[in-house]
Amino acid sequence: MATTLVNVRLDEQTKKDMSAVCNELGLSMSAAFNIFAKAVVRERRIPFEVTADPFYSPANMRHLARSVAQLDAGLGQPHDLIGE
Repeated sequence: MATTLVNVRLDEQTKKDMSAVCNELGLSMSAAFNIFAKAVVRERRIPFEVTADPFYSPANMRHLARSVAQLDAGLGQPHDLIGE
């Protein structure tokens, strides 16, 4: 089967880190991306869980906005974990 070229943009550190892991596994990065692509096609899904950071969820952002508003209004409470 003929092959085709696909370009992937990664930040420099991720590329270095991935290259090091692939070398440890005895793979080229091209082989690793091929394994990933074939798993996507075979399973018809991303072959690992993709989640968003819950810190940035709409509910948490509303909670943080309320907390900031309370602090701005002078309604903050002392906290045992924060030393003075």
